[in-house]
Amino acid sequence: MSEIEIRPFTSDDRDWVVAAHADIYAREAGFDDSFGVTVSGILDAFIADHDPVCERGWIAWDGVERLGSIFCMRVDADTAKLRLFQLTAAARGHGLGRLLLETCTGFARTQGYRDMVLSTHRSHEAACALYLRNGWREVGERPVHHFGQSLIELDMALCL
Repeated sequence: MSEIEIRPFTSDDRDWVVAAHADIYAREAGFDDSFGVTVSGILDAFIADHDPVCERGWIAWDGVERLGSIFCMRVDADTAKLRLFQLTAAARGHGLGRLLLETCTGFARTQGYRDMVLSTHRSHEAACALYLRNGWREVGERPVHHFGQSLIELDMALCL
């Protein structure tokens, strides 16, 4: 990786974010095609309705190659939700996940949110470890059947 740049998400990034999520989660977690449909719905709603003052997305770039994404979406006046955080396999292990996470949580703090929340799956061990190392705490879990898999959905929170 040469010079990493974190750029704001634009609608031109939409198809890449959907495809990257669908590909990564199919290969690494066995998720079915419904996951890409879910990501598409989240992004389409974000593009149509987000408030750019208090909601943003970012894409990590290495030259002309996209490497990852992360989004800060409003839950209410005090709470933001971290969404659509992913890195390509080649981008992992270089501190880029931490950089994206800091970009997102820093933005949430600057916008006056007091808390952030996220939902993930316990099976995403590297992501869960990254969250815990950066001050997040587990606040709940439940068994679910999503994307063709039986999973443990994990809720996490961060006081900003």
